[in-house]
Order: sequence, then structure tokens, then C-alpha cells
Amino acid sequence: MNHFSTKTYGHDRGLSCVFRQPNATHSHCSLLHGYSLSFSFMFGCETLDEKNWVVDFGGLKVLKNWLEENFDHTLVVDEHDPHMQDFIDLERKGLAKVVVLGGVGCEKFAEEAYKFANRVVNEITDGRCFCISCEVSEHEANSAIYKGYGYWKSISP
Repeated sequence: MNHFSTKTYGHDRGLSCVFRQPNATHSHCSLLHGYSLSFSFMFGCETLDEKNWVVDFGGLKVLKNWLEENFDHTLVVDEHDPHMQDFIDLERKGLAKVVVLGGVGCEKFAEEAYKFANRVVNEITDGRCFCISCEVSEHEANSAIYKGYGYWKSISP
């Protein structure tokens, strides 16, 4: 890759979600807690488009919408959480918007967001651009990064 650009959806966007780490039984992280998450993406390409851009950020509305759908005023639950029925009951009662993922926490959120962003930019650039990484931050002191290896060869990590 010769060219790179970044797009950040910062803490100020209000992507506030609640989650818990069901396997962190030694920690208060096993309790429900929430953050206004920040998502930062790095994109790369060999050749710029006709406007000399890596990716047209105006074309990323579908990514913004996906982030809002999954992380804006949601309760994100690990698909293997032993209290899944309790969370489903909260949603059924109209007390929560539940999103079920293959895992929770910054590391898993970064992985899921990376995979989605990679598909989006590959589609809107006809394969010219790829997502290189996604960093998710709970706050200024904690973040996790997912980096797609082989992004220049394949969009299916």
C-alpha cells in the first residue's frame, strides 16, 4: 500500500453501549457497564481515485449507520452469555435494544467493525481500497486494535 487515510467516529458521537464480560468472573468487568465508544479506521490503497482520495468519506454512511445500529444506546451481549434469556427479556419488555455478537469488549468490537468496514470500502471502491485496521476506545486510557492481515490480497479475513 502506498496511500493511507483514516476516519474516526469519536467519543463525542455518543455511540454509548452497555456490555459485560461474562468470563471475567475475577473482575468488575463481569458487571454491566457502558462507554461512549470511539472507532478509528485506517484505509489503504495502491492507487488514489480520480479525486486523489484513498476513499470518499461521503460513501461511508453505511458504516456510520452500522456503528449506530450496533453501538448507539444498545446492550451488546456475548452470544454465549449464560444470562442471555435475561437480556432477551429486557428487550421484550422494551427496556433495552439488545445486540448479540460473537464476543464483547474493545477487541471483539474492533474485529467486527474492521470486517464490516473492509467489506464496505472494498465495495464502494471496486476493490481498490481496503481497511487496514480498526481501533476501538472505551476512553482515552483503554483501546484495542484489530488489524487485518492480507488485506491487500483478500477482503475475507
